[in-house]
Amino acid sequence: MTPRTETTRSLLAVLGRIPGLRAATPATTHIGSHVPWNLDTLAVGIGDQVIEIRVVALALPLPPILREAEAALHAALKDTRWKHAGLRLVVTDIDAAALTPLHHASGAGA
Repeated sequence: MTPRTETTRSLLAVLGRIPGLRAATPATTHIGSHVPWNLDTLAVGIGDQVIEIRVVALALPLPPILREAEAALHAALKDTRWKHAGLRLVVTDIDAAALTPLHHASGAGA
């Protein structure tokens, strides 16, 4: 396993422990179940200067969730060659379920 692959797996493991976010992966079909690799790895791009992780928001508000994710992901990079790389979290989508509690809490629409 290469250092890049190990780092990708480590970052995905950390992301998996952050409530309110998940890796943004392509829509899967029955064909996707036959792919011999973890599709979540497609959400992580590791360059020499910047690591980009595409995520889907499962909860709101986003700023505290993203701050928690950023801190945890930076900690995971501490002992890697990417410890000084920039970290970019890109929210590609917001799950509809994330909007429901806010909608009800505001008293609108009921």
